[in-house]
Amino acid sequence: MAKIGRNQPCPCGSGQKYKKCCALKVEKTPIGMRIMIAVVAVFLISGLMVFLTNIDDHDPSASPGPGLVWSEEHGHWH
Repeated sequence: MAKIGRNQPCPCGSGQKYKKCCALKVEKTPIGMRIMIAVVAVFLISGLMVFLTNIDDHDPSASPGPGLVWSEEHGHWH
């Protein structure tokens, strides 16, 4: 079967060019895959936010927040 060019008439019989009709349906990512990508992105972004907000918890030379003291036993600020 020959490949259909973008500017050729669509084989479905709509009378439109292939790029305006069925090519859009073929090129779209399925909804399940889009949802999965969005969920993974949310988890990655939230993990990055947690990492960045806790980056100074294990550094005794970092300035502590108000009311916090360094615990040698646990290795982080309390």
